[in-house]
Amino acid sequence: MIEARNLVKYYGDRAAVNDLSFEVEKGEIVGLLGPNGAGKTTTMRMLTGYLAADRGQAFVAGFNVAEKPMEVRKRLGYLPETVPLYTEMPVNTYLDFTAKIRGVPGKGRKRRIEEVMEMCRISDVRHKIIGKLSRGYRQRVGLAQAIVHNPQVIILDEPTVGLDPRQIIEIRKVIRDLAGNHSMILSTHILPEVSALCDRAVIVNRGRVLVEDTLENLERRSSAGERLRLEVRGPADEIRQMLSEWPGVASVSEIPPPPGQEGPEIGLFDLGVQPGADVREALAGTIIGRGWGLLELRTVSPTLEEIFVQLVTEDLAQLEEEDALEAGGVAAPGERLTGRKAYDEEMDEPTSLTEPLAETEPLAEDGAELDVASDTDERKIYPVAKVKTERKAAPAFLTENSPGPAEQKKAKSKNRAAQVDEEELDDASNGIK
Repeated sequence: MIEARNLVKYYGDRAAVNDLSFEVEKGEIVGLLGPNGAGKTTTMRMLTGYLAADRGQAFVAGFNVAEKPMEVRKRLGYLPETVPLYTEMPVNTYLDFTAKIRGVPGKGRKRRIEEVMEMCRISDVRHKIIGKLSRGYRQRVGLAQAIVHNPQVIILDEPTVGLDPRQIIEIRKVIRDLAGNHSMILSTHILPEVSALCDRAVIVNRGRVLVEDTLENLERRSSAGERLRLEVRGPADEIRQMLSEWPGVASVSEIPPPPGQEGPEIGLFDLGVQPGADVREALAGTIIGRGWGLLELRTVSPTLEEIFVQLVTEDLAQLEEEDALEAGGVAAPGERLTGRKAYDEEMDEPTSLTEPLAETEPLAEDGAELDVASDTDERKIYPVAKVKTERKAAPAFLTENSPGPAEQKKAKSKNRAAQVDEEELDDASNGIK
């Protein structure tokens, strides 16, 4: 239902999205995750047709977004991070207006609006002005406008941002009710929300897809691996020594007990287990055989937060290593570092080359555009020609010896009065003659 094929989007010379590809099947909810600046919002704007891709293709419900934008919009519901609402309108009037422009037939429009208001739990504020609603209600009205035409595809950008815990639970319930009948992309920084709602996750960084898989497979593929949580009553030093030497245990870390659960010689340990190793039965038998008290022994899978941080950290480390190899860490005399290192240091217009510092910028002649080909891609840069302009002379009343506006007005009045007197004298002279 949703397909991104090698999408590329530049802002200036910076690639906000770089060769990004993924798919969303019918009835599936996919979480789009990434740190700030990873390219999530840009990707969603290209999928909705709000932004045009520089390269690549996007398909929604089988239609090419660039070639059939109106067909895509008929089948698409979009809730951006900043909810687009007409705050001076009542809720029901706004939804009726939205339904009309989205092509909902007049015969069933009223019934559909009632269904959507009930689904989004805004029936009790149907007659209220949108601008007087709370943040949570406005968010739900925004979700209602995104689904009022019963779209096949729904794209939600931070749907629960700024909501309190109760409102978050209500919005999640609405999204969960929509699952199955709609294909959805959910972008959020609240990772437990992805675990609760999504079938798969697409993690992006620097405009590229790091990993795309189900949450279960991400847990299994994580290098953090499976861990054991162990709580034992006994001599802490002996227990720690035994655990560190146990076959199949890769790491041992001691966790401070929660407040109120402290006790004499009670140790809480987190054990990293090597892939494929199952040490639970033998470890439990040894602890009990030595007369120690086994209070807890359970497996702990890596959380989505841990997987996310691990993948992004590894990607950043790899990028830094590539930068060091490409640039050597130091720019040559008369050159400046660009590429990813320059992106981190300057945060504007990165490229992948080391460019010489120009003493002066070339100017186009006779107002012509300057054609400069980029070494990094096929795009061309057309800088605006610099045109010299002459300064205009200051108004007369600003010069040192010129009268000001008030003096000029008085002079005009005197001239007008003198002209009237002169005309009256001429008339009188003509009468005498």
